[in-house]
Amino acid sequence: MAKRIDVKDLNLYYGKFHAVDKVSLAVPPRNVTAFIGPSGCGKSTVLRSLNRMHEVIPGARAEGKVLLDGEDIYASTVDPVSVRRTIGMVFQRPNPFPTMSIRDNVVAGLKLAGERDKRKLDEVAERALRGANLWAEVKDRLNKPGGGLSGGQQQRLCIARAIAVQPDVLLMDEPCSALDPISTLAIEDLIGELKKDYTIVIVTHNMQQAARVSDQTAFFNLAGVGQPGRLIEIDDTERIFSNPGQKATEDYISGRFG
Repeated sequence: MAKRIDVKDLNLYYGKFHAVDKVSLAVPPRNVTAFIGPSGCGKSTVLRSLNRMHEVIPGARAEGKVLLDGEDIYASTVDPVSVRRTIGMVFQRPNPFPTMSIRDNVVAGLKLAGERDKRKLDEVAERALRGANLWAEVKDRLNKPGGGLSGGQQQRLCIARAIAVQPDVLLMDEPCSALDPISTLAIEDLIGELKKDYTIVIVTHNMQQAARVSDQTAFFNLAGVGQPGRLIEIDDTERIFSNPGQKATEDYISGRFG
């Protein structure tokens, strides 16, 4: 578990549109890396490319390499479905299966992979819900629909669903943007716990959140109108927020643009 990601000369396209230009970065294991930058600069596109979700969009393609512990996930011999099992994703809005029970929401991925042993499924459900700091709140209503939970609980349920299949990496695309401040704090605390076992990459528009939860921060920006997004710099979060190497990073963090 908890593998290293190396991105090398990654170019991302939507049809003929060049969305992201020549991104290279490294994400160490058991580390939280935050992607920040103005809207439309490509940070979510880069995030989705890390588990081959980018190519799900018709006409979208990637050039370059994304290495998971040295193995290129875009190699012709690699199955994209197995990549998405190894590199889990949590989306901006909580997306549990609303009519499915809490328990079945958590183990949906395992059932899809053919697991039918009820005892094992129950064990995995409990482990994942404990891992998502949700067990105490739902243990007495595991058979109730997941859609009946609060927004913050639903997002933690989605995190439980992601970690139930024991991925090596967790990607989070603005996981708190639809949540209230108390639920946001619960997710941030959870991210701090999860990084003991997982490599985590999070996209956030919230500067304070990036400063609170991440070990390193990558700042993306647009080269210009109609131009592709680029990685401007990546460094330890403390350094990015106190003494960035690029003026554009400093301007963005200080609120001069974006």
